[in-house]
Amino acid sequence: MKRTSPDAQTASRSSLALFDPRQKLKLGLFSFNVSGGMMATSVPTTYELSWKHTRAIAQKAEAMGFEALVPVGRWRGFGGETNFAGESFETYTWAAGLAEATERIMVFATSHVPTVHPILAAKQAATIDHISGGRFGLNLVMGWFTAEMEMFGGKQKEHDERYRFGSEWVEIVKRLWSEEEAVDFDGTFFQIKQAIARPRPVQNPHPVLVNAGSSPPGLDFSAKYCDINFVGMGSFEMGQAAASAVRKRARDVYQRDISTMTYATVVCRDTEAEAKRDYDAMVAGIDWGAIDNLVRVFGLEGQSYGDAEAVRQLRTQFAMGWGGMTFVGTPEQIVEKLAKTSEIGIGGIVLGFNDYVVELDHFDRKVMPLLRQAGLRS
Repeated sequence: MKRTSPDAQTASRSSLALFDPRQKLKLGLFSFNVSGGMMATSVPTTYELSWKHTRAIAQKAEAMGFEALVPVGRWRGFGGETNFAGESFETYTWAAGLAEATERIMVFATSHVPTVHPILAAKQAATIDHISGGRFGLNLVMGWFTAEMEMFGGKQKEHDERYRFGSEWVEIVKRLWSEEEAVDFDGTFFQIKQAIARPRPVQNPHPVLVNAGSSPPGLDFSAKYCDINFVGMGSFEMGQAAASAVRKRARDVYQRDISTMTYATVVCRDTEAEAKRDYDAMVAGIDWGAIDNLVRVFGLEGQSYGDAEAVRQLRTQFAMGWGGMTFVGTPEQIVEKLAKTSEIGIGGIVLGFNDYVVELDHFDRKVMPLLRQAGLRS
């Protein structure tokens, strides 16, 4: 039997684009694996959920020097007139396809841990890490959308129990990636005997792990197990507090460092008036039925999102970008907002657009040079 060469397993954190110290603010793309993309609006766009379009978006982002491609994990939509996010590409296979279609950029899967057994997840992740040459990352989600989790035949766990489940899950996965001997595990949720998963991932010590938890159990999960926390940033003040809290938890309790990233929607035009006009048109076209369903789910079941602050932001922020901020303005104004993101201690940001291909081209021509001038990009 042919063995994996030891030379293949040499990718360390320092070799990954996402940890390149020359880039003060890391950039990525978000949410282009679901119908509607980043926002639930009927404003015309060339964006479509096709593999040809997905590949073109990913390759454009890589050509621009972006560091990461991050999908949304979705199993059903949110109803309304558009059934926002009702169609989606499954994220492990999405990542595998884009790993083959790209050369440098990191590709992530977003994994709802209750929907995939940890042995299978470990094996899939290692396979994609080999396909990509050590560029794979895993965004771990505990499963906040009850209707999705019930599709898989189980009963939704309460909030804190979901993180206890996730802790066992990730401990098994990490052991499968790292231990020489077969793995035994006797926990509350998993009982495993003599489990193996070979070959190991290319990355050392393991593929990059990400989580967006911000509740006390979520914060602790990120601080203990993950390399990056996706900070919910409904405002700069909110983002700064969340980033500081997870770094402090990781340092004080687990004696380790953790990086932070966030996400935002961009509406960038040559003039402020054009940007505001197009933003207003997007808001006017929002599918409020879908968004009310989405907000209701977060309000009742999305406690890991940060409770009161996220709920107060409510409808428009969720409609325009999953509850994150929307940066609206000229190229200069967008750079100011990205600089502010860096200044509050967040190391990177994944972006969404109404029309990814068209707006990425504008961002490349007008915003990227200004980011370099500002010292945010090399």
